[in-house]
Amino acid sequence: MSKEGLKFYLKNPKRIYGFFASRGLLNWMSDKAFVKMAYKNNTGKKLNLKNPQTFNEKLQWMKVYDHNPLYTQLVDKYEVREFVENLNVKDLHLIPLLGVWEKFDDIDFDKLPERFVLKCTHDSGGLCICRDKSAFDKEKAKKKINKSLSRNFYYQGREWPYKNVKPRIIAEAYMDDFEEGEEGYGQGLTDYKFFTFNGEPKMLYISRGLENHATAKISFFDLNGEFMPFKRSDYEGFSEKPDMPKELSRMTEIARECSKKIEAPFLRVDLYVIKGRIYFSEFTFFPCGGMMPIDPPEWDNKIGSWIKLED
Repeated sequence: MSKEGLKFYLKNPKRIYGFFASRGLLNWMSDKAFVKMAYKNNTGKKLNLKNPQTFNEKLQWMKVYDHNPLYTQLVDKYEVREFVENLNVKDLHLIPLLGVWEKFDDIDFDKLPERFVLKCTHDSGGLCICRDKSAFDKEKAKKKINKSLSRNFYYQGREWPYKNVKPRIIAEAYMDDFEEGEEGYGQGLTDYKFFTFNGEPKMLYISRGLENHATAKISFFDLNGEFMPFKRSDYEGFSEKPDMPKELSRMTEIARECSKKIEAPFLRVDLYVIKGRIYFSEFTFFPCGGMMPIDPPEWDNKIGSWIKLED
């Protein structure tokens, strides 16, 4: 480890377990033991799996006990496309697929357009965005993608759905709200992430600029587009309410249709609106790995009360 790396972990001792987990040194631990350790390390609180109350506790419970085989397909960025197509949900579109490969060296970049997005299918974070192919750093992308392909993301936080996802690479079309040359072009899409509880959406968060944590904005809203009285303490919120898409009501219905057919205690349905069309982004079971820093903390309990777990 470099001096800089050592200093980082000495200043951030809570990250040490992540360092060991990312190197496979904690793979021997049971899921229950791991999530108890990780939760305590991140939150300073003891995890209650016997009678979970908070939102984050119930997500940890789902990691350990809710192993619906369907979830594996739903977190696979390639296989989920077929599932969404078969749902036949009106007004819901898939971002065009440009290719799928098992190895980075199999990608024929000459056949890809000037702008595209590479994603690993089996993890979170294995992503490379190309806005100009002539300036695209293939070696840097290869290093990042191969690092993602070499790990089983399940072991990072024991998110069970990822355990048996086949590692692959997909390329999708680069999408933007604006045409090249227009103000706002290239600044990234706005994300609309709907939180559904036992099939019913109750709120969403809107995020912009997630490519750069330092400048990204995230705020929670009710289904009428009004601010919720809490925030994520790890991101800046919107200082003013952003304009809500006119498609918000239909997006809420799409989130409801999807979540009712999946029947999970909790599911986040992530959508985009791009030039007036609603696009599928992904399904997420464990936002922030089930350790979302909610401020004020009493809302962790309130949101948790919306999840009904089976005995």
